[in-house]
Order: sequence, then structure tokens, then C-alpha cells
Amino acid sequence: MLSSLNKYRHAFLIGLQSNLVYRWNFAVRGFFSLFHLTVVFILWGAAFAGAKNIGGFDFGQTLTYFVTLLVLQFFIGAFNEDYQISEEIRNGLINQFLLKPINYFAYRFSIYVAARLVSGALILLPLLIALPFLGSYLTYPHEWWRLALGLPAVVMSALIQFSIAYCFGMLTFWFLEIQGFVILSMAIEVLLGGQMFPLDLMPAGIFQIARFLPFFYQMYFPGAIFTGRIGLPMIYQGLAIQLCWVIALLALNQLLWVRGLRRHTAVGG
Repeated sequence: MLSSLNKYRHAFLIGLQSNLVYRWNFAVRGFFSLFHLTVVFILWGAAFAGAKNIGGFDFGQTLTYFVTLLVLQFFIGAFNEDYQISEEIRNGLINQFLLKPINYFAYRFSIYVAARLVSGALILLPLLIALPFLGSYLTYPHEWWRLALGLPAVVMSALIQFSIAYCFGMLTFWFLEIQGFVILSMAIEVLLGGQMFPLDLMPAGIFQIARFLPFFYQMYFPGAIFTGRIGLPMIYQGLAIQLCWVIALLALNQLLWVRGLRRHTAVGG
């Protein structure tokens, strides 16, 4: 058991070292995110110019939501894992995992965690710079139980994020180019993941449908827990649905891996 875990610990450390080499790339991306916050501030400031609150939340609460989503995106967002997996399949680099006692999903997930720790730590730097300007607007709830329930939601959100990226990477066994699938998924995720606007501003019927989709649990759900946009009953229901999606996506990952290997021609690597 320990020897098995040790393999993935080494993969994590290798991923950590390789991502630290490109730390300035993450840092630059983090500082560019300040422009995103500026646009959010301007657009939603204009929206609130004629209203004290929208959907039951004021400007400070809405800005707090988007700042939280920005942090979550750098800590758990699957930036290019699907393309990396696709490249390893197309170039034959995946062959080395077929002859070794290494679980490919666990190996890639270890590298994903390492990368997100680096990018997540670096996003805190531009936020510290922006804090003097944004601090007076940030209004987090004082209910400490939200942190206890939000952390497992973040872990499961990371699993959902990575699992979806892994699934698209596995499609390379059937399609040489997956860019179209990834772009479509990203567009749906931005809309139904709450990155364009808080999902609770949707009509009630559409919001209820969105609650049963995996995109709801990628960003919006943990962000809504931390910022107080949803109450305790919905959180408990959401955690149960989120767990179901984690299990379903893990099963789908394994199915695509097994079926994909049957089509795989081992060349290169």
C-alpha cells in the first residue's frame, strides 16, 4: 500500500518541480486576471447603479462571489490536462504506462494537483495587490460551518474538473483532434458553471435543472457555499448530487480507458 502511494508521491513531486519551472507563466496569468476583475467591477457596478440589490444580493456580495470563483479557478480548474493527455496518447508516450504497475488516472491526477497548488499559490500575489482596492467590498458570511462543508465540495469539484478533462483526453483513442469537444465543453462550463453570472439569477426552473448537471458543481457550488448564496438544505442536497457525479465520472473514466486501449496501436513512446 505504502509503496503504491509512494509512486504517486513521486509523480506529484515531479509535477511540482516541472510547474515551478513555469511559475512565471502562472504568475503572468494571475496578474492578467486583475483585468478580469476590473471588467467584473465595471460591468456589475453599472448593473447595480440603478438597483440596491439584484436577486437578493448587493454589489459587495456579487463581487465577493466573482473573487471567490477566480481563486477557485486557479486552485481546481483543469487548464490543459485534456490536451496533455491527448498528446501522450497521440505521441505514444502512454505506452510506458501499459507495462508498468501505475494507474494512469492516479498518475495524471497527481500532476494535476501539483500544478493547481502552484497556480493557486501564485494567484494570491495579485489578489494581495488588489486587496486594498477590493477589501471594503468583500463580504464573506461569518458562518464557520460553511468552511467545513465547502472544503469537501472543493475536493469533489476538483475531481469533477479533472475527470471531465480526462474524459475528453480519452476521446483521442477515437478522434485525432479533440479541440472542438473541449471548446464546446468550456463554453457550457462558463455558462452553467456560474462563471459568467451567478446561477441563482437564472429563472427558477432553469436553475433547478442546472443543479443536476456536473457543471453546476465545478465552480458555482463551492463558490456559493463560501459566499453564502445557498442555504444548508441545498448544500446537503448538493453534496449528495456532487458525490454521485464524482462516482459516475470515475466510472466513465475507467470505461473509456478500457475501451480506448482496445483501439490503441502501441507506436512510439
